[in-house]
Amino acid sequence: MRSMESYLKKIGLIGAATAVAAVIVLFACDPSRVPIYPVCLFHRLTGLNCPGCGSLRAMHQLLHGNVVAALHFNALLVVSLPLFAWVGFRLYRQTTTGAPTIAVKPFWLWTYLGISLAFGILRELPTPLFASWSP
Repeated sequence: MRSMESYLKKIGLIGAATAVAAVIVLFACDPSRVPIYPVCLFHRLTGLNCPGCGSLRAMHQLLHGNVVAALHFNALLVVSLPLFAWVGFRLYRQTTTGAPTIAVKPFWLWTYLGISLAFGILRELPTPLFASWSP
């Protein structure tokens, strides 16, 4: 059992170091100017924006303190960040305390999926309000 805890700690440290490195690269390299980031396959094939399109540019803008620009690139991501932090905290607490409870109920996962799909569809509509959601 001791080796499993040690293994999980190593995986956690590697994951944290990878996340820090990714944030540093995203801070230093603007996704709209530097072609080192992956391309959205959905956008390339259809010409439409998926719910995640603009996320890298939004995170780059957030790392530089430009909240309004980040909202323009992907409002759903920016608004969801506190939710992601809360879910991450719950998962962390669950793993550290060993509680067998589910961190997120399936209803909320399906609800977020529905909101993401609605966002992806609405941002493609040619009305001024929804078109402003498109990166």
